[in-house]
Amino acid sequence: MLVNLNDILPRAAREHYAVGLFNTVNLEMAKGVLAAAEEMRSPVIIGTAEILLPYAELEELAYFLVPMARKAKVPVVLHYDHGLTGERVHQAMELGFTSVMYDCSTLDFDGNCREVAALTREAHSRGITVEAELGHVGANAGTDESDGADDSIYTKPEEARRFWEATGVDALAVAIGTAHGAYRAKPRLDFDRLAKIAGLVGAPLVLHGGSGLSDEDFRRCIQNGIAKVNIFTDINCAAADAAHANWAAGKGLTDLMPAITEAVKAATIRKMQVFGSEGKA
Repeated sequence: MLVNLNDILPRAAREHYAVGLFNTVNLEMAKGVLAAAEEMRSPVIIGTAEILLPYAELEELAYFLVPMARKAKVPVVLHYDHGLTGERVHQAMELGFTSVMYDCSTLDFDGNCREVAALTREAHSRGITVEAELGHVGANAGTDESDGADDSIYTKPEEARRFWEATGVDALAVAIGTAHGAYRAKPRLDFDRLAKIAGLVGAPLVLHGGSGLSDEDFRRCIQNGIAKVNIFTDINCAAADAAHANWAAGKGLTDLMPAITEAVKAATIRKMQVFGSEGKA
């Protein structure tokens, strides 16, 4: 069943579990994620991000993701992640995505507010939910707890409250020390900052850069206010590992596809169990 963020995240925030966004770039990955959601009876968020469009264009993905989400036996949000340009965000909305992230986090505070608020008004008029980001979740540079990471990129709690009130976004991604991509060293997560933000912001909070965190890190984030967790690297690597493990001379792509789907399914189930979304559909 095709839904938007407001159909699943408020309950997750109230009951202290999280719903995973699993970005996919092909049919095999999408099948694995949705099979996991149905087996676990878990709501799920599926989609792509602007940085992933070189591997599969929005139109290509929408042609199979929209009907697959509609036919699913559990709630499925079709989400466009990290939309960097208004043109692409509008394209996603036209193609049937039920949720979009408009990432203006590189702008100053006022510019971020202005751009996101305008997009949110338009999206809401069409029944589409909006996520935004305050602070900066960057590429993984391998920082750890001892290297003095720059706190200026972290989300400031009072600014988060002002941003939420000014924009009316349905979900807010916050920067508390995570990074996109595979971690090279232990991240420095600011759980106290996260708890303060959760106490000031009425919208569900989102954790980006989730692949590679420990189970305990995830659980502490969820207990302190995270209701949505973004995952790509973990399932992307699971797919590649499955292809490698099952390849042999003379085998074709069709010989590898079932193993890829099963590997993505297994990796997704593992995350849903950690996030606590099992049985919440």
